[in-house]
Amino acid sequence: MKLDAKIPSGPLAQKWSKHRHDIKLINPANKRKFDVIVVGSGLAGGSAAATLSELGYKVECFCFQDSPRRAHSIAAQGGINAAKNYQNDGDSVYRLFYDTIKGGDFRSREANVYRLAEVSVNIIDQCVAQGVPFAREYSGYLANRSFGGAQVSRTFYARGQTGQQLLLGAYQALAKQIEAGGVKMYPRTEMLDLVLINGQAKGIVVRDLVTGEISSHAADAVVLATGGYGNVFFLSTNAKGCNVTAIWRAYKRGALMANPCFTQIHPTCIPVTGEHQSKLTLMSESLRNDGRVWVPKTKGDNRPPNEIPKEERDYFLERKYPAYGNLAPRDISSRAAKEVCDEGRGVGPGGRGVYLDFADAIERLGLNVIRERYGNLFEMYERITGEDAYKIPMRIYPASHYTMGGLWVDYNLMSNIPGLYVIGEANFSDHGANRLGASALMQGLADGYFILPYTIGDYFAAERPAKPSVDDPEFKKVESEVAERTKKLLSIRGRRTVTEFHRELGKLMWDKCGMARNEAGLKEALDTIPAMRREFWEDLNVLGDGNELNQSLEYAGRVADFMEFAELVVYDALTRDESSGAHFREEHQTPDGEARRDDERFSYVSAWEYQGVDQRPILHKEPLVYEEVHLAQRSYK
Repeated sequence: MKLDAKIPSGPLAQKWSKHRHDIKLINPANKRKFDVIVVGSGLAGGSAAATLSELGYKVECFCFQDSPRRAHSIAAQGGINAAKNYQNDGDSVYRLFYDTIKGGDFRSREANVYRLAEVSVNIIDQCVAQGVPFAREYSGYLANRSFGGAQVSRTFYARGQTGQQLLLGAYQALAKQIEAGGVKMYPRTEMLDLVLINGQAKGIVVRDLVTGEISSHAADAVVLATGGYGNVFFLSTNAKGCNVTAIWRAYKRGALMANPCFTQIHPTCIPVTGEHQSKLTLMSESLRNDGRVWVPKTKGDNRPPNEIPKEERDYFLERKYPAYGNLAPRDISSRAAKEVCDEGRGVGPGGRGVYLDFADAIERLGLNVIRERYGNLFEMYERITGEDAYKIPMRIYPASHYTMGGLWVDYNLMSNIPGLYVIGEANFSDHGANRLGASALMQGLADGYFILPYTIGDYFAAERPAKPSVDDPEFKKVESEVAERTKKLLSIRGRRTVTEFHRELGKLMWDKCGMARNEAGLKEALDTIPAMRREFWEDLNVLGDGNELNQSLEYAGRVADFMEFAELVVYDALTRDESSGAHFREEHQTPDGEARRDDERFSYVSAWEYQGVDQRPILHKEPLVYEEVHLAQRSYK
């Protein structure tokens, strides 16, 4: 299979402008003849559904939450990047582009990243016009702060609730369209399969999570905006409901899965406290603007942190990366924290933690300034740990957070299945092997507000409205398969709960395919996962039935997909025999412990084609071509 990314010709800085000029348009009256299904209502899905409806398309939007306002985008804390250069500190579209390419360790598609940086300035304008309450300076200008992997301040924020405020902006745009009749909203409805007719995406099969009813919905195109798959590790900063199901079912219908092993471990999360936990809590990366990360210099030093003199502390990020200090990128900061903990210098119960200390910032800026900037985060930390971070340092440790991999898409954000678009975290396109902080919100809104609304029109311009009937035999066939799968999950009546299986799988993935990976561990995981999957289908116990609200059944379906998907992640990690960004193979590191890429062999996007359960998928490669950027060993020192 030849992958055509459809990257426009011409200079990098002019590709998107030229492409928008070349794109075919649709008469506004004709837009009303096309139906679009949007799955997901977070920043990417909500903004896409609202914008497509505003343009005149008929939209159906689905989410499994009880309201679009509960999409996981709401949990994003720190901010959103944009190359506005309000600080006059040297920022530009090109610098944001280059920082993102470098931060992703030169494994992202150059043209997509430049477009993202270009569009970023429009996002802020749109959100301000919507009334998003970004923080402001005394002068009235929007305030900025810094995030990892950048030496400029380009992150716009609303205290530690930026995702929530941006989502409310997108939600009000969506609600306006719902009220106007342009969007029909389906909350508490989960997509369980994709329907193809003559090779084109023409609809989905869903389950009503309240009544259990399985039904079909047809359209001229399907947009997946269903987020990432970080919960394959069981413990993560993702909401419990986040899953891989929508993109996994699309993958099983022929969509290619790209770079699944590129999974991000965030350096600043509240450490694990015991086996009872079902999720972890993020502490925003923005805290590293003012917080200093350290551990005791001496192994086994158990004194309270305030009793350890500064000369006996190791500010290891400042020591190892003097140019970026505590704002080194996430993958590098996470590995550095793991390294000092592996040396026996970790803090807190179990020694899996490092300090994030605000004492110097409070002394320099005053308590009120720190409270204004991060007050809600400090309050959340205290509620969870019982510790006052204004007085004693926070304890943090890396945790699964974001996934750079996802369904393969071309420059138009369409997968290899005609009519199937994938936006936001659900696709692979913009972040390479490591995402920089505050770039997830940027991508979600860029895709939803500014890119998809253009490119989907180009697809429709070459098509005639051909929404099929849900009575088509193909819909009935897929409905039957979904019903059979649901029935099978309920019929096992084994001895083990869904949570037990999920926890076991997550521990395996964390140990063998987490922050550090090696060939032996990955092969061990590949041997273990199929057996675990067989046991899942033989000994799972799901109580209740399928004709009612049954969260155990919902969970079982999602974990069943993780049981298959995990194997693909490991295949990808084993095949990519190099270190790049968050994908750190222990066999491939520089003398000072940094990731060592192999550009000659692995400068490509891996795109996997499904061949069946227990069958090895086929690897396709999209070469990464850099016209502007010179590939170099990444350095933040």
